[in-house]
Amino acid sequence: MLSREFLTERGYCCGHGCLMCPYEPKHTKDNTILNHNYQQKRTDEMEWKRKALLDFKIDYNYKVINCFKEDNPLIQKTLRRVTVEEGETIATKLFQILNERGDGIGLAANQVGIDASVAVVNVKEPIILINPKIVKKEEETRYYEGCLSYPKKGCHTKRYKIVEVEVDNYESNLTFGAGDTEVDLLESVCVQHEIDHLNGMRILDRVVDTTYRAEKKPGRNEPCHCGSERKYKKCCLRK
Repeated sequence: MLSREFLTERGYCCGHGCLMCPYEPKHTKDNTILNHNYQQKRTDEMEWKRKALLDFKIDYNYKVINCFKEDNPLIQKTLRRVTVEEGETIATKLFQILNERGDGIGLAANQVGIDASVAVVNVKEPIILINPKIVKKEEETRYYEGCLSYPKKGCHTKRYKIVEVEVDNYESNLTFGAGDTEVDLLESVCVQHEIDHLNGMRILDRVVDTTYRAEKKPGRNEPCHCGSERKYKKCCLRK
């Protein structure tokens, strides 16, 4: 789901019926006129965020901490809950860091040294997760993951194809992985990965044994033995 802030920053209406459309009239392609009430609200929010940056002292020199080289006392800590306003301010910085790096699809606040239950994901679209909690999960699967905090150290983990997440910055719960594509699964796994960070869990804490013992190795186009349901040539054959 695209946020109202993201749609506003884009500067025009796409005409696709976005739930959070800030333009007036709504869903009119190429319309650039913001709803008056939202325009005033956004002005107030921008002023609040400007003050918030001073109050919370967000350090613009924050970067992802490489846990192989530096100590990160927050990486295995359950992070504090925050207000939606504080969370959005922190999320803005997290997106900036992701964009500057260009090698990640998700980031949690503690990965850059901020004690706040805030994470961002950008697989299909930018998503902010403030005080998230997984309330439902379906269809267990295995997935090979990497982590910006532990560069070049990937591992197989146990995940779920579909998860429902409760967050403070959306009125209704968010569901991830309901589609059938690889991108849907990737987004779902990324959300689970980032929420783990907020609860002090690392992928290293979720490693599963994928050692394969059999007389015959699977063919390149056969299902992989690790349980990922992908073809062997696109999964463990690469490892």
